[in-house]
Amino acid sequence: MQNDDILFLDFGPVFEEWEADFGRTFIIGDNERKLKLKNDVEKAWHEGRAFFDENKLTLTGADFYNFTKELAVKYGWTYGNEHCGHLIGNFPHEKLLGEEKINYIHPENTELMSNLDVLGQERYWIYEIHFIDEKEQIGGFFEQIVI
Repeated sequence: MQNDDILFLDFGPVFEEWEADFGRTFIIGDNERKLKLKNDVEKAWHEGRAFFDENKLTLTGADFYNFTKELAVKYGWTYGNEHCGHLIGNFPHEKLLGEEKINYIHPENTELMSNLDVLGQERYWIYEIHFIDEKEQIGGFFEQIVI
């Protein structure tokens, strides 16, 4: 690691049969633009969570993705991922529920996020923020469960 490097920590621990997902961005040094990026992804995550809380019964994955993409613009960045989150639960969730877009906060997911899963159980979502600056080739990341 060197001064002004960006460090991502992305943990996916499994507790018994339940998985988790938690990610943060850290900046080594005092580069103002990179520190702004780190702070913006966290602020935007909390703003996105408030939006989720206010709209969770009527919110589709596509709606939430589009809101998140607009957050990137609001904060002066570009959104840097094809989705902004995924289901979480029994490990591994991909084997139980598949890789279909309805299991992601994705622009093609028109399902309500509040719908039950294919097993008739409540779904829990990991919400991810990925902001980038293509010109400077830097990015920031923040993720955790949104309930």
